[in-house]
Amino acid sequence: MPYDSLRDFIARLESTGRLVRVREPVSTVLEMTEIQTRLLAEGGPAVLFEQPLMPDGRVAEMPVLVNLFGTVERVAWGMDREPHQLRGVGETLAFLRQPEPPGGWREALDMLPLMKTVMAMRPRTVSRAPVQEVVWRGDDIDLTRLPVQTCWPGEPAPLITWPLVVTKGPGGDKTDGYNLGIYRMQVLGRDRTLMRWLRHRGGAQHHRRWGQSKREPLPACAVIGADPGTILAAVTPVPDTLSEYQFAGLLRGRKVELVDAVSQPLKVPATAEIVIEGEVSLDEYGDEGPYGDHTGYYNNVEPFPVFRVTAVTMRRKPIYLSTFTGRPPDEPSVLGEALNEVFIPLIRQQFPEITDFWLPPEGCSYRIAVVSMRKAYPGHAKRVMMGVWSYLRQFMYTKWVIVVDDDINARDWKDVMWALSTRMDPARDITLIEGTPIDYLDFASPESGLGSKIGLDATNKWPPETKREWGTELRMDQDVVDRVDQMWSRLGLPGSGKAIWKPVKD
Repeated sequence: MPYDSLRDFIARLESTGRLVRVREPVSTVLEMTEIQTRLLAEGGPAVLFEQPLMPDGRVAEMPVLVNLFGTVERVAWGMDREPHQLRGVGETLAFLRQPEPPGGWREALDMLPLMKTVMAMRPRTVSRAPVQEVVWRGDDIDLTRLPVQTCWPGEPAPLITWPLVVTKGPGGDKTDGYNLGIYRMQVLGRDRTLMRWLRHRGGAQHHRRWGQSKREPLPACAVIGADPGTILAAVTPVPDTLSEYQFAGLLRGRKVELVDAVSQPLKVPATAEIVIEGEVSLDEYGDEGPYGDHTGYYNNVEPFPVFRVTAVTMRRKPIYLSTFTGRPPDEPSVLGEALNEVFIPLIRQQFPEITDFWLPPEGCSYRIAVVSMRKAYPGHAKRVMMGVWSYLRQFMYTKWVIVVDDDINARDWKDVMWALSTRMDPARDITLIEGTPIDYLDFASPESGLGSKIGLDATNKWPPETKREWGTELRMDQDVVDRVDQMWSRLGLPGSGKAIWKPVKD
């Protein structure tokens, strides 16, 4: 059931009880955040606030949608999948990143349908679009008319939190093709914001390369309320050689329709709710923050480039999509939990010995990774650590990598803690690396953007990793386990009586 627009997705959510309309007036200043924190804590629905109140108490001109991707189920639905199918998305991405040579004619023929589908999903340009039913230019431009949230106490200005920022680089190669990224934007006034993008992200890379060859500002468009497939394509690890627009079409099973922006040389989703068109300055910067962030703290103030608005286009009755970031659970941590399943095939493509990969939500989406693996030789766990840090750029900021054997459930902290306490010697099994890239928001690092990483090898040790005889793990005789299984229902004891022992490996 592909969704051509955000409204199609809203209709699906509402018809299945996953979206609730709130007619009570609710302020964009702090109140929406507080409501959403309570919904996220209990897996609650998406909410459409029909009477959002502006900071001056006026009812806004448009409703506000929050908590859209507040559950893994809704993330999967946005990709036109069910949760158990998310790993299949990762398998497709793994193939697109590095197709393996076919093992024969039959295997080559099996690959053809996917490749033909990918090629067929190039976006289509249309001449008229719902997102351009209303156009603000010149003196009509006024971002203060949008119901932009103020998420946390003491923040310096309202913050656009769900903009899908569209950029193109200065060159003709694929890395300078269309990039879609979600970068928050501090509102500075009627026609100015800051563009907060981290250096390794696609938009910032376009901005850097643009400044090396041009003097005029970088064209950019901030899309608010695109269809869910296009939004989620922007946060998925799409190969650099594949446009997010093209991958969104693959997720949707239907080409994305684009329209030429009215004031910038870019194409934007035709069925979006709002598009803010403008230019990112090469030399004008402003201090951004402090804002509440996914760490659960306010971030440090840092300079980011100024974005000047040249036009705003929207539907006649647009919907403003918003969210907040804070200590997990928040929407980014839920997205991270869902995308965890997408990452696994990508990592296993390069390291097939990895059996599971887990980003605990309480690790702020990506700062802690637990990896289970089939160990094959001494030092193997350290190779996997290095691979996690280097293979996908999504994990260049991961500070803690914990590696366990495949008999340990990487998603069960009790199991992981047992492995740490029984299979590790701190001096031998901790790997520290200094002077590595770190998220500038991580003020625990000694320098902004530069810090250390730690790897914990909690695998069983093999010679020459150890010279001692390794212990034999306790386990009940299987015949006793089977006898107690059979008698449990006759014992009159509470509980399921399920045996605690894991299946014996062959």
